[in-house]
Amino acid sequence: MRARRPPPVAQGLRSRFWERIPLAAMRPAEWEALCDGCGRCCLNKLEDPDTHEVAYTRVACRLLDAETCRCSRYASRRTYVPDCVVLTPATIGRVAYWMPPTCAYRCLHEGRPLAPWHPLVSGDPDSVHAAGISVAGWTVPEYEVAEEEWEDHIVDLDGDEDAPGRAGPALAAAAGGGDGGEEG
Repeated sequence: MRARRPPPVAQGLRSRFWERIPLAAMRPAEWEALCDGCGRCCLNKLEDPDTHEVAYTRVACRLLDAETCRCSRYASRRTYVPDCVVLTPATIGRVAYWMPPTCAYRCLHEGRPLAPWHPLVSGDPDSVHAAGISVAGWTVPEYEVAEEEWEDHIVDLDGDEDAPGRAGPALAAAAGGGDGGEEG
């Protein structure tokens, strides 16, 4: 189990900054602290070219650490994945539509509050996992699935806080992926 994170003010962040400071006025540390560590943004997505409807897959970026739900090469990720989106206040307006509905960046951009399970609200970095929001345990790395098969791995991340965490492992088991361990 990971150690509890100190309250945000102890990390040099302004108290409850996400409720008071616009995204464009946040300090770099505050911007980074908005990430809840769910890993959903690192899922490969399929977008309909006509409707721009986005479907998430359980196929994760090759750099996603499936256990921690964090990028294994965050600082240099664009070296390995050149089309990785660097999310900034300047880019959020263009990419928010494909960010997960539970994403703090998207929520704040759309004028919605952070969820109670968000680590900034709960004070617990594991609350995103305990709430079943993270992708821990139900992804498959992109190097194991041909791109033409991604459609077979679509998952529903409709914003229902209870569904994704339960649906992910169930989908993985139904697809024969089990828990990511031995093939069966």
